[in-house]
Amino acid sequence: MTRHFAISMAAALLGVAVSACANDQLLSVGTSSPDRIATASTSPYGDKPGAQSQAAGPMDALALNGQITERPPGGRVVIASPSVDEIMKTGTLPEMSWGRADAPVTIVKYMSLTCPYCRKFQREVFPAVKKRYIDTGKVRFIIREFPIGKASGNATIALRCADPAKYLDLYGRFLDQQATWVSQEVRLDAIFKVAQQVGMTRAQFDACLENQPMIDGLRWVKDRGRTLGIIGTPNFFVDGKLVKRVLSLEDIDALVAAANQSRSASAGTAGGR
Repeated sequence: MTRHFAISMAAALLGVAVSACANDQLLSVGTSSPDRIATASTSPYGDKPGAQSQAAGPMDALALNGQITERPPGGRVVIASPSVDEIMKTGTLPEMSWGRADAPVTIVKYMSLTCPYCRKFQREVFPAVKKRYIDTGKVRFIIREFPIGKASGNATIALRCADPAKYLDLYGRFLDQQATWVSQEVRLDAIFKVAQQVGMTRAQFDACLENQPMIDGLRWVKDRGRTLGIIGTPNFFVDGKLVKRVLSLEDIDALVAAANQSRSASAGTAGGR
């Protein structure tokens, strides 16, 4: 597979050509956003839902045009109030999760590696969440990939190809080092230099970009996210409640407390019957 073709295949993970991260209830594309820099080039998917350019890669037929709205284009069905079972449905790839599988509260974070708000959460909030909730068995924390932009798509493939035990480490490195690899043009060498830091070889990296089952699995994760109402990053499900904004530690505290209180109330009602 040629270098150009590998990039085209990874573009199937894009789905959103005009990128943005979720900032409160809005999707911000400020000039300082790495996501904006990463995807300022013309969309390969055309201007209408389902349209493709002549240069589209072989996987682009399943991608949607790049308008970010509350109602995904192309006639996609969005589940208005998905059940916990619907939210927790998985595809061919295993969930990347931390904490007890039977923890009383589950937090699902949808992320893009080029999103500055994902970087902010990982730097400023996640360490405290891990110490307070994940390590103590109170929360199961899941990261799901929602790559925005071709650069993010390629980096996401590399992230999934890494040793699962090193996923969280490499995830943090991609976010911390966004300035070194995110640009208008996809720079595979720069992306590899980050992956190399956790022991990935160039042969492994190149093989990742040709891993069709991996690409299909990641595409499923993103498409499923859209079906569940994800419109940008970071978006979270906290015990089944969708939150489309960056969360502070105080937000997490309140959401976890509310989830526990709701569960206790439900258990009390059931016990009184």
